[in-house]
Amino acid sequence: MAKKHFLIFDFGASNGRATVAAFDGKRVEMDVTYRFDNRPVVAAGTLYWDILRLFSELKLGLRASLKKYPDIVSLAVDTWGCDFGFIDRNGKLLGNPVTYRDKSRHERSALLYKKLPRKELFRLSAGSTIEIMGVYQLFSFKCDNAPELREGRHMMMMPDLLNYLLTGRVCNEYCDATMALLCDQRNKTWEKRILNRLGISDSFLGEIVMPGDMVGPIQSQVCDELEIAHLPVIAPATHDTASAVTGIPVADGTKQWAFISTGTWSIAGVETLQPIVTDATFESGYGNNAIANGRNMLVNYITGLWIIQQCRQKWMADSGADISWDEIVRRSVAAGPARSYINVDDPCFAQPNSDMPGAVVAYCERTGQHLEASIGAVARCVYESLVLKYRENLEILEKLAGRRLDVIHLVGGGVQDSTLCQWTADAMGIPVIAGPTETTSMGNLLMQLKCMKEISTLEQGREISLYSSEVAKYEPGSRAPWDEAIGKYRTMLRK
Repeated sequence: MAKKHFLIFDFGASNGRATVAAFDGKRVEMDVTYRFDNRPVVAAGTLYWDILRLFSELKLGLRASLKKYPDIVSLAVDTWGCDFGFIDRNGKLLGNPVTYRDKSRHERSALLYKKLPRKELFRLSAGSTIEIMGVYQLFSFKCDNAPELREGRHMMMMPDLLNYLLTGRVCNEYCDATMALLCDQRNKTWEKRILNRLGISDSFLGEIVMPGDMVGPIQSQVCDELEIAHLPVIAPATHDTASAVTGIPVADGTKQWAFISTGTWSIAGVETLQPIVTDATFESGYGNNAIANGRNMLVNYITGLWIIQQCRQKWMADSGADISWDEIVRRSVAAGPARSYINVDDPCFAQPNSDMPGAVVAYCERTGQHLEASIGAVARCVYESLVLKYRENLEILEKLAGRRLDVIHLVGGGVQDSTLCQWTADAMGIPVIAGPTETTSMGNLLMQLKCMKEISTLEQGREISLYSSEVAKYEPGSRAPWDEAIGKYRTMLRK
């Protein structure tokens, strides 16, 4: 068949891109047509996403993509999860969305739990009760008597909001809605009792759409501005991790596999058919979120490459020059095995920090460890601590899911770090399949193909992903050093 072109927008928490996928019926080729940065903005003490700039970047990417590929069939948008915006009764935007790293939603969680205990929130939502989730921001708005709740008529997650600005349709894609902890994941509907318990009206909850549903055509005012045709907009699994899991190139469906999406966040999990809502799940910190095809992912949200990304910014500011990721990894390897460790999920690492290396060194001092302040030593400490966190989480996951893992799929930007991939295989003692880096884009595309009747099942889509992907396989080496390291790591955590 002649190649058909589909447009993918993937907005990450630090950057985004437009990609055109050429599909010939069996295989996909990706061409990144536009890239942009995504930088939150501090204003009057609050950390916001610049939604108008992001929509402007979307339009620029749309125009650039259509100039190169004028026969694009459809487009779909995915973004990071958790965050949302409101429109008022006239359809106008009510302020910039607040980011999941803003302090207020984290600091007010204790007040939220007085109205709705954490375990009950888990039981109702089935999701991970980590304070980045959307319900915590809604409660912060409630505490402030914010105009979003007083004047807002529709709440939309970030991809829903971008789809609204594109098409004019108000709707909520289900996968990302579960990232607000406002859904009944057993019945795939809104769980209004959560808002009612918090004293918040549920009137702003809108129509739910599923991955693979049509949102609508690009509205006329956008088409006129850009001088383009009314291109169809489709809902993928709009939470980027859900799209990444959708696009994983599973080679052998008989093997028990887990995934780690490696980026600013590291999200470790397994795919399940139904949410797993048990005391053990809650106590472990795991939770459930929806993915495509009516399925579920049981996941834990780990602070991922965020810490080393913040460290790199400080190192470059101090040196006045660019320091590549290859150079940071090289120095970490040269530093030798770590002798100090951090808990990457400690709250002290959660917020933007102009001196993150100093925060890592200070953490080690507080826990009775010594860490040299060099780039190599700090990077080695961060990387090894992250791998040990992976191991702990995957061992918990095996118990929760009742299965022994055979293989780990690493996806996302972190797969470009071959050292991190190999250390993960060594620490777990099982093979790691890394890649492709564009797994999220692949998952986005598969739901466009499903909507357009090019495929009918997720398994068909994953076969396309496998056939189209370049992956690297890492066989495990010696596990003994990691067995010793995790003993020291756990001793540190008890201090």
